[in-house]
Amino acid sequence: MAVATLVAMAVLAAACSQGGGGAALAPAPGASPGRASATTTTVPPPTVPPPATAPTCPATPRRALPDPQRPRYRLAVDVDLAANTVTGTTEVRFVPDLDTDRLVFRLWANGPRPTQAGGAIETGPVTVGGLPVGSALDGATVLVVDRGGRYSAGRAVDIVVPWTLGLPRSSSDRLSRDGDAVRLGSFYPVLAWEPGLGWATEPPTGSFAEASVAMVADFEMTVTVPEGLSVLASGVEDGPGRWSAPVHRDVAISVGRFTTAQATAMAPQPVEVTVGVHEGVADTTANYMPKVVAALELFGELYGPYPWPTFTLAITPNLGGGIEYPSHVMQGPGTSGSTTSHEVAHMWFYGLVGNNQGRDPWLDEGLASWGEARYEGTVADFAAATMPPAAAGRMGEPMSYWSAAPSAYYRGAYVQGVQALNALGPAELVDCALRTYVAVFAHRIARPADLIAALHSSFPDAPEVLERFGARP
Repeated sequence: MAVATLVAMAVLAAACSQGGGGAALAPAPGASPGRASATTTTVPPPTVPPPATAPTCPATPRRALPDPQRPRYRLAVDVDLAANTVTGTTEVRFVPDLDTDRLVFRLWANGPRPTQAGGAIETGPVTVGGLPVGSALDGATVLVVDRGGRYSAGRAVDIVVPWTLGLPRSSSDRLSRDGDAVRLGSFYPVLAWEPGLGWATEPPTGSFAEASVAMVADFEMTVTVPEGLSVLASGVEDGPGRWSAPVHRDVAISVGRFTTAQATAMAPQPVEVTVGVHEGVADTTANYMPKVVAALELFGELYGPYPWPTFTLAITPNLGGGIEYPSHVMQGPGTSGSTTSHEVAHMWFYGLVGNNQGRDPWLDEGLASWGEARYEGTVADFAAATMPPAAAGRMGEPMSYWSAAPSAYYRGAYVQGVQALNALGPAELVDCALRTYVAVFAHRIARPADLIAALHSSFPDAPEVLERFGARP
């Protein structure tokens, strides 16, 4: 079976002697494309240590560097509350690693939850290399550009997609408008390429979840908002209305009338933390800041350095939990408990090591729940939780399954993920294996086989244990 194949592959992997048993040595740089490219040519990619013969914590490999040919996005975003729209342009330079006969963007704003709240996105005439090309929807969330074209592996292509987003009314979702408070998550046309596989076209979900997959990229954003409003977003604000977010898998924006507070977390390098609470929300920045800082510092120790220089958290109305994006998190009022530690853990599990959230949702939700449980001291509580029949042994199911069994999703993917890791052995060794996983697969889109290989470097029976819970390599 596939697990046996994975074990054989892991045996062939060479051990890497870089680093010690603690955090990874090299943080992912928020570096200029030139510096990343120059460095990548001289450092071999890390490999997973070989399978363990007894529970152990091997030396942590040096963290993998981002792909020097990663996409480069330039986003122009204009928020017009009078018109209830956001207009913009997605410009992206893309280098496929496989030949392809089309270009595919996902329009997640046309998914079930935004459209049920009255939102939608439309795209205008698309250009490729400065020339107009055809585009058409293949389902509400899949935009196919230049079907039948010819795009060769290793050759850059420049694409421009203009778009207009009609804002949905207030809803507990990543896209929402509640008066002057606007959440913009998964809001722009984004390439749906998975290196080594091609275009990812998994169906959207109507659950409070994601089905997306995105490559690490470099982003530049210009954001225009009505006078009197402010912005919290992914990346670093370079100047009025300008943000840069190098080596980010995705970006998101929160708009509102924020009362903000700042602090510095050592994770282990300095991270500028900003927490903002929208005007009129019955909450304060002081309810969140200590936990954000402490969680960043703990996870930086357990799983390797936080990869970006900033972290922002926006508290806005009518959101019943949290929604994570690289270096930016959206939460609702009264969510300063385990929601905060969970969303911070996502910076490592989804932000730094990506996954296809439609195909393998447990990869980020289960691991972020483990981080949450380690911070909150609740691993035993997760381990003792009962599992409904629709979830038991089905941890590895895709979002299409959980969309049909929404009441089982949290226990099946989140709680069961913690239970599977806890069944391996001591929590400190699980953290060690996850540190290896982060180091080797940083800036990549990981699959379950990758996680199992990393866990197998600390636990001899990892493939068999995870298989009992429904992990699919």
